[in-house]
Amino acid sequence: MNFAETAPQSVISLEPPWTTFFQGETVILTCYRYDFNLPQKTKWYYGNREASGRIQKHTVTVRVSGVYQCQADDLLLSIRVHLNFHTGSLVLQAPPAIFEGDSVVLRCRTKKTVAQNTLIFYKNDVALKTHGQGSELHIHHENLRNNDEYYCTKKSVFPSSSNKVKIQVQELFPRPLLTARPSQPIDGSPVTLTCHIQLPAQRSHDQIQFCFFRNFQALGSGCSNSSEFHIPAIWTEDFPWYLCQAKTMNAQVIKQSLPLKIPVHRVFADFQTHIVPGSKLVPEGQLLLFNCSVKGVPGPIKFSWYKRDTMNKETKIPKSLGAEFKISTVNSSDSGDYFCEANNSRRSFVSQAVPITIKVPVSQPVLTLSTGKTRALEGDLMTLHCKSLRGSPHIQYEFYYEDVFLDINSMISGGGASFNFSMTTERSGNYYCTADNGLGAQRSEAVRISVIDMIKNRSVPVVAGITGGLFVVAAAGVLFYCWFSRKAGGRPTSDDSRNPSYSEPQEPTYYNIPACIELQPVYNNDPKEEVIYTQVWSTQRRCKQAVQKFESPRPRCQMAE
Repeated sequence: MNFAETAPQSVISLEPPWTTFFQGETVILTCYRYDFNLPQKTKWYYGNREASGRIQKHTVTVRVSGVYQCQADDLLLSIRVHLNFHTGSLVLQAPPAIFEGDSVVLRCRTKKTVAQNTLIFYKNDVALKTHGQGSELHIHHENLRNNDEYYCTKKSVFPSSSNKVKIQVQELFPRPLLTARPSQPIDGSPVTLTCHIQLPAQRSHDQIQFCFFRNFQALGSGCSNSSEFHIPAIWTEDFPWYLCQAKTMNAQVIKQSLPLKIPVHRVFADFQTHIVPGSKLVPEGQLLLFNCSVKGVPGPIKFSWYKRDTMNKETKIPKSLGAEFKISTVNSSDSGDYFCEANNSRRSFVSQAVPITIKVPVSQPVLTLSTGKTRALEGDLMTLHCKSLRGSPHIQYEFYYEDVFLDINSMISGGGASFNFSMTTERSGNYYCTADNGLGAQRSEAVRISVIDMIKNRSVPVVAGITGGLFVVAAAGVLFYCWFSRKAGGRPTSDDSRNPSYSEPQEPTYYNIPACIELQPVYNNDPKEEVIYTQVWSTQRRCKQAVQKFESPRPRCQMAE
């Protein structure tokens, strides 16, 4: 039964509040709205037909037996009131409506005053002991039953009986209906329970007490006049069965609703995590700001922040109990996964992790040579190695020769990069490298590499060796000449006989000084030295000379080394 859809009913009242009267008496009927306010327009019905003359007054005076109803404005018709104007000398009067829990008074009236002990009440044709009640019979609610019939008699010479009154006990209100608003709440959201009852129009002012239970345990501080009960937060782990109870102030009527199972849905927390700067790659030394917001989780909410490192270890960040978390100056140790936790004192909800990588700028790279030497021979294989000792991946290395780009190499790890090339004389000069990971390039110190040309370096010492060898041969020839002259005559060179003016005839003298000196260069180079030395060994061959001076015999040449 949905009480919210039941239209209110018009109310009809009687003054005096009885349904049976003596012939000639009158009763005043009044039509009200359900809330006992006077209507703007009224319709009266006698039997099943609208009263003649279309009476528009909300109050009428009735003297005729019959069934009466009224309609206030557009409400439903009132209950049917049976009025009986009796012609006898004795009437039994009863209220127009009797509801469960009521205590009822029946009054036996006579036209003339009679002694009270002469009136007798009957219930279902059985005389009742009134115990001196006189003209009134008081029936307590626990003795009321449907279909009981009463009447009264008067003891006299001429006994008489009243009209019969059949007690019809009506239901004060049906079983309450318990509803929840919303009917399918989410976890942790508030819920309002409503215990619905429908009182009869003529009893709409009755005070009813309402009680609410969960798992048969009373909620709140007890029963109250309110038909609603507010639950601040409902949870899936709470017992899902609820019921309500409605009772009259005297507790004579107590009715309980059927249990209600409230389906509580697990809450879906909609997290929004904002970071400043907008990128998840944060340069070292900058500000890092997190802001966490959540929808769908009932408050009040407390926030906490956590960090998960590379070892999957979670650490709660101290002093971060708000929705905003700030690191003024980040460093490499701040890299990790960050997430926030929303707690509403009953349950915790965790956001998705935001991976943060702190990007460290590269340090000045160092350029080194594989041989460790800055001088090389033409054709030697050289390897340049460039490395930054600090910096986040990826690092891009570039190699330059006299500001001319040579090669590029991107490295993920911190091992640096290398460049291989073959040395030529044209490649002598300054070499350097750069390193860059997106946070600014750094340049190494320049390294100068010199290339030694073997051809040019060999020509100078060979010429010097040949010149020196010729000088030695010339000196040896002079010495040989002096020695041979003495052997021939022992005459010094200043002798007059040697003078061309000397008159004595001379025989021709032959001097054959052969230039048969063979030079044989021998090279001895130490590869560890940067300067190449050339040693020249000369071999002098003294050939046989036919030297005729006068009759002297021809000397024999000897080989001297």
